[in-house]
Amino acid sequence: MGDKAQAHHPGAAGRALEADRPASVRNVVLVGHSGSGKTTLVEALALTAGAVNRAGRVEDGGTVSDYDEIEHRQQRSVQLSLVPVEWNGIKINLLDTPGYADFVGELRAGLRAADAALFVVSASDGVDGSTRMVWEECAAVGMPRAIVITHLESARADFEDMTRTCAEAFGGDDPDAVLPLYTPLRGPEGPDGHAPVTGLVGLLTQKLFDYTTGERKESEPGADQLPDIEEARNRLIEGIIAESEDETLMDRYLGGERIDVKTLIEDLERAVARGSFFPVLAAAPAAEGAKQGLGTVELLELVTGGCPTPFEHALPEVSTIDGKRRELKPCDLDGPLVAEVVKTASDPYVGRVSLVRVFSGTLRPDQTVHVSGHGLADRGHEDHDVDEKVGALSMPFGKQQRPVTHAVAGDLVCVAKLGRAETGDTLSAKDDPLLMEPWRMPDPLLPLAIQAHSKPDEDKLSQGLSRLVAEDPTMRLEQNQDTHQVVLWCLGEAHADVALERLRNRYGVQVDVVPHRVSLRETFAHKASGRGRHVKQSGGHGQYAICEIEVEPLPGGSGIEFVDKVVGGAVPRQFIPSVEKGVRAQAAKGVAAGYPLVDVRITLLDGKAHSVDSSDAAFQTAGALALREAATETRIHLLEPVAEVSVLVGDDYVGAVMSDLSGRRGRVLGTEQVGAGRTLIRAEVPEFEIGRYTVDLRSLSHGTARFDRSYVRHEPMPPQIAERIRELADETV
Repeated sequence: MGDKAQAHHPGAAGRALEADRPASVRNVVLVGHSGSGKTTLVEALALTAGAVNRAGRVEDGGTVSDYDEIEHRQQRSVQLSLVPVEWNGIKINLLDTPGYADFVGELRAGLRAADAALFVVSASDGVDGSTRMVWEECAAVGMPRAIVITHLESARADFEDMTRTCAEAFGGDDPDAVLPLYTPLRGPEGPDGHAPVTGLVGLLTQKLFDYTTGERKESEPGADQLPDIEEARNRLIEGIIAESEDETLMDRYLGGERIDVKTLIEDLERAVARGSFFPVLAAAPAAEGAKQGLGTVELLELVTGGCPTPFEHALPEVSTIDGKRRELKPCDLDGPLVAEVVKTASDPYVGRVSLVRVFSGTLRPDQTVHVSGHGLADRGHEDHDVDEKVGALSMPFGKQQRPVTHAVAGDLVCVAKLGRAETGDTLSAKDDPLLMEPWRMPDPLLPLAIQAHSKPDEDKLSQGLSRLVAEDPTMRLEQNQDTHQVVLWCLGEAHADVALERLRNRYGVQVDVVPHRVSLRETFAHKASGRGRHVKQSGGHGQYAICEIEVEPLPGGSGIEFVDKVVGGAVPRQFIPSVEKGVRAQAAKGVAAGYPLVDVRITLLDGKAHSVDSSDAAFQTAGALALREAATETRIHLLEPVAEVSVLVGDDYVGAVMSDLSGRRGRVLGTEQVGAGRTLIRAEVPEFEIGRYTVDLRSLSHGTARFDRSYVRHEPMPPQIAERIRELADETV
């Protein structure tokens, strides 16, 4: 951990990295808010490990991460990226995730594929609410974590203050579980009074590691530096010993015994791997021409020595296709094949490429696997079971795909030409199909209504949308039967922008964004009567049908009820179903503003027929006319959908959120405390008012709140709003 020998194996650039056993693999995901420096850190680690020829560059001149054209244009990560490097004979799969909230689906995929997390925190920006929430998610499943402080070059950067902030934010009841392994070594102050960080002090070994030459140089501290080092070192040792499995160690330490550094490092690594101790490190990118970035050697050694192997990662629940639970050993090379698609992408040259985490067995090219997708209906994916032949296996490196011969349990690999596999699907042996429990994904709550720009685009739209949704399970496609709109449900505006850009540039589909329409209904406010008269004589066979109906409102959710109360054969029996068909057809079209009529009882009371000119079609028309006339005799309510909204928000923002909900015509149903400092607010809000709530809530709570929604019922809309809707409907006729 910066205190070990420097034996490592650089020079991974230009070759694919393969692992033959799970013990030689580390899967680490980088987590942090947008702009914290995750991608820069990945590139610095790749440079130090010899995987790139200069900071962030691979052989073709592209970047090792954020190589997508959209990422270049937006100047931020929008997708999960895998960067494999090698250190001390260990293959490290670095998973770089977006920090922006709209791309939390990519973050969740990275967490699923990883065995440990590096939380990247900017020394100049601090810890935001969304990063705290991800920390809590990792804590809930016991994922090992470490903290990396970046942007130490900023004039506002203070490593010690930021370490205390991290201990308060992440330490919970035990802030001494969040402690630095190294402290910055600063050079002389510049003209601006800022002293740049030139190296690190290893607290356990009391060694100085100077990076001013572009490579790490080890030296001994001066006598004037030892007192400050000793104070921080003692606190670190006490923190490590408190998490040690050796219960006698604390007594020996307090008794004055000097604990061997090797023992402390071994205990530290075990505590990190167990997820009970969370070391803090510092890192900075390499300067131009340098071979190593500050702190990158220390970080690589922590990952290889302290992060858990895939053997220590509990296997997600596995079952047979028919739902019977299957017990498997973690990372069993001889066990049945179980792998999971954690990301799907489209390459213009090789087609669909699936990033796969292998949990059991070994995956090889050209083998036939069973692809199972179950339990993903809430993401807009239908269940499917299909056999597919695996194409080439490769390791990604920027835009390059470097071929590999196999992928062992615990490793990550890219698989080509799985035409049916989607993100979240399970790959297993053809003769032993299995299914992994899918990971939790956020519900997309921002609607984006689109239509094809032209006829050629219309022909390509369906295929483009299906590919888009297959790649991104946080995006849901809806073909709304009520409004006849195609709606892409997204996580936010940036997510929607990326979807539109991918449709346009990747799939060649131009679309227009149109206003999203809410599914309204109509109903009668009071009882009313109507007479439908359809009589035509124009030579030849005429049309004759007269019917009289009564319409009365019913409770919400009753639908359309048709009652026959005709007596004396005024309407022949064979034409009564015709009347019903006519009124139901008219109800589906609406009677006031063009929205479906619901929750009424329509009673056929009387009518007249002609022995020659009456027909099925004539009585259908008469039924429709009768319903329309009845609608003119009373007020027609417009019904709007109401959703129950559950908002989980920090206590500091409860008042603002409740006030905002009230301003959206919401009715607060209640609140309850959920853990420390969090409140769950339940309210009923008209769907008209929450079309952009996911964006507005994020702004209102500074990214610390989340919500979900579910349809409750339709209820009458306020008259003034209903009148505006009717006026708009009249304008479009």
